[in-house]
Amino acid sequence: MQRTPVLFVGHGSPMNAIENNPYTKTWQALGQALPRPKAILSVSAHWYTMSTLVSNVRENRTIYDMYGFPDALYRLSYPAKGAPETAARTAALLGGTAALSGDWGLDHGTWSVLTHLFPKADVPVFQLSVNRRLTMREHYALGQALRPLREEGVMIFASGNVVHNLSLVDWKNPNSFSWADAFDAYIRDAVLAKEHEKVIDYLALGEPSRLSVPTMDHFAPLLYALGATQDDDTPSVFNDARTLGSLSMTGYRFD
Repeated sequence: MQRTPVLFVGHGSPMNAIENNPYTKTWQALGQALPRPKAILSVSAHWYTMSTLVSNVRENRTIYDMYGFPDALYRLSYPAKGAPETAARTAALLGGTAALSGDWGLDHGTWSVLTHLFPKADVPVFQLSVNRRLTMREHYALGQALRPLREEGVMIFASGNVVHNLSLVDWKNPNSFSWADAFDAYIRDAVLAKEHEKVIDYLALGEPSRLSVPTMDHFAPLLYALGATQDDDTPSVFNDARTLGSLSMTGYRFD
């Protein structure tokens, strides 16, 4: 079986689910170019937990984990099936560090992008939580443990934002602050050069790091994507952009 790609997507605002903009157009084109996987494992910033959990539901519910948006967003449904057998396989690969959970579905970090990548919702999807107690190196190690899934037809899809500081969002700024540009460029250069240690040790950049990653929930999914890559994978970048001052939309594909 052909090895599946790994994706990291900067998902940005939930409104991207129903908008037609340069980011969503890129996701649509990407989806048309991707091989069809047997299942999708989503590592979403929005399942942020005190332990490592793998969702094993057969029927996913669409989780509206955001507030104050237009009604049209809450009417969107992404009815992809779950993949309980593949979820069990995933938990086994992670050994005693992960537990199965029937309490989740698909949060907006997952469905807001997949509705463009795979609009028919005809590929089973299951989620892996981001454990807030782990270090960046431990997240990376879990990504490494997921590598065999790629040989079994499972696409690893990580969803977050390299730069994500909601407290500094400027709704009138279509571009970004200089520190956001600096941090996103630093991570982009490290990813494209396969210098994963620089991404793990992201705080080495100093103030741009601290401003860009005030909490690790949106940054950690990138470590899972990097960990799941192989030495012969070629990284490429898409949606290389910042918006609202303090959000990065930058995404990566590895295959």
